[in-house]
Amino acid sequence: MAMPSVSVVTPSYNQGRFIGRTIQSVLSQGIADLEYVVMDGGSTDETVAVLEGYGNRLRFRSERDKGQPDAVNKGIAATSGEVIAWINSDDVYYPGAFQAVLEVFANRPEVDVVYGAADHIDVDDAVIEPYPAEPFSLSRLKDQCIICQPAAFFRRRVVERLGALDLRWQYTLDYEFWLRLAKGGAVFACLPQKLAGSRFYPETKTSGAKVTVHAEINDMMVATFGRAPDRWLCNYAHVLVRERWKLGEASPFFTPAVALAALRASWRWNRDVSPVLWRTTASWLTRGLIRPGGAA
Repeated sequence: MAMPSVSVVTPSYNQGRFIGRTIQSVLSQGIADLEYVVMDGGSTDETVAVLEGYGNRLRFRSERDKGQPDAVNKGIAATSGEVIAWINSDDVYYPGAFQAVLEVFANRPEVDVVYGAADHIDVDDAVIEPYPAEPFSLSRLKDQCIICQPAAFFRRRVVERLGALDLRWQYTLDYEFWLRLAKGGAVFACLPQKLAGSRFYPETKTSGAKVTVHAEINDMMVATFGRAPDRWLCNYAHVLVRERWKLGEASPFFTPAVALAALRASWRWNRDVSPVLWRTTASWLTRGLIRPGGAA
């Protein structure tokens, strides 16, 4: 069984305290002829010194870019492996991840994307919680990002056929990519094995900009499917009320505020309100409670 060649791309910017752990998790996979490139956005911390310490075990470029999707795209263009692994400079692979994934690609030539289970980890690599990965379903993927980015690997052919990352999306770049591939007919395979740790801490860009992230999700959904799903509109409303309007769930105004925010969000993104959302918000107001369905 011939294993496909693999290229690893790491976009990086000022993650010197973590990038060594990321690199070690890649190089320790034990894959022959591994091609590894780090596209650094001109870091001003110790990142470049860390990268230089690995000599010819990886290639890197440090220069200003247009953000994370631009860095990933440059890395893809600078590599040649049949399978592409993309891992950010604060995440890690678990031992045996590459072997498990490449065996799927070798045995199932029809598969375009392989992803597995993963964890959210803290700054010390301790597990916070499992990432909510699920067997693949486009309808479920539209409701929730069930694919953990560092635990996903894809064939170069899908980039050639369906395009690389879209520079419009700075927060939802991976989510949009999976949705676009699925919409374009790519075949996904899910492994039950844990493949990676996705670092979660207050300084991550998604943690510090929850309202902006949820707004971009809705923008991206409209661009991709012509409509933002009710679930994401409700999640946006929940985050907006909690983060911007500063209302906690113990407040008697919390539920009506979320209902109002969800209706306004639906009009903002969809220019209408679905019958389901009308019934949902009416139910919240009637019962005096809210179940936003996984708002972050």
